Amino acid sequence: MEQLSGGVAVVTGAASGIGRAVAEAFAREGMRVVLADIEAAALDCAVSELRGGGHDVLGVVTDVSSADSVERLRDRAVEHFGAVDVLHNNAGVVAAGPVEEIPLETWRWVLDVDLWSVVYGIRAFVPLMKRQGRGHVISTASSAGLQASPGIGPYNVAKFGVVAITETLRVECEGTGVSASVLCPGAVNTNLPRSERNRPAHVPESAGPVAERFAASATKLLGQQGLAPAAVAAMVLDAVRADRFWVITHPGWIDIACNRAAAMADGDLARSFAG
Repeated sequence: MEQLSGGVAVVTGAASGIGRAVAEAFAREGMRVVLADIEAAALDCAVSELRGGGHDVLGVVTDVSSADSVERLRDRAVEHFGAVDVLHNNAGVVAAGPVEEIPLETWRWVLDVDLWSVVYGIRAFVPLMKRQGRGHVISTASSAGLQASPGIGPYNVAKFGVVAITETLRVECEGTGVSASVLCPGAVNTNLPRSERNRPAHVPESAGPVAERFAASATKLLGQQGLAPAAVAAMVLDAVRADRFWVITHPGWIDIACNRAAAMADGDLARSFAG
């Protein structure tokens, strides 16, 4: 999709982090942008800042774990702007603990937000895009969708699922004018390690030594390798323009994926991480 100016983009998880940066990047390209997020106050702030910069944007409070809420987001976008050319399924959360001890409520929360939201987004927006004869869907997976990291089982499962469904979508949409990309970020300076701020009341708080180690290692990793969200947003725009499927923010993860694939021949599990 070489021409972005004048089009309409919808971005979930758009009040902060990668989503906020992508929304701003699309707006600067001359797109009209719908920002969706569950955090109303942060969303209002993001919308106000973009409007203050002269951009045509709309904010819609959205719970991406709800199919009805995602469908309402689509309807608001079409009602306000008349079409949707780009959808970025970006909202996400993470929770930590031993895989056999993580409460089922936590599993459901992470999978609802990180995986089912992508299913809901595809179901709500892709038929519209096919009728238009144009569109591009970007879904945020993770380096954890390329190789599972210890301590965050639900997140790993969700992100491997996002890679799978986005690849399926890309293949199935050939010849329709609709395409898809998957974003696999490594360490990016976002609020993801602070996902507990949006934890529903019925979901137990992550606790215990595994959760504590994850919090400490995430903080350290961000300090050492964390990219600015704006840098990731530039990669997303480039992928949409070039119709590139994989968007891998840290090149070291490509080597890890190659090592992992090579180990399959011997039935081994390669365990290296981007440094």
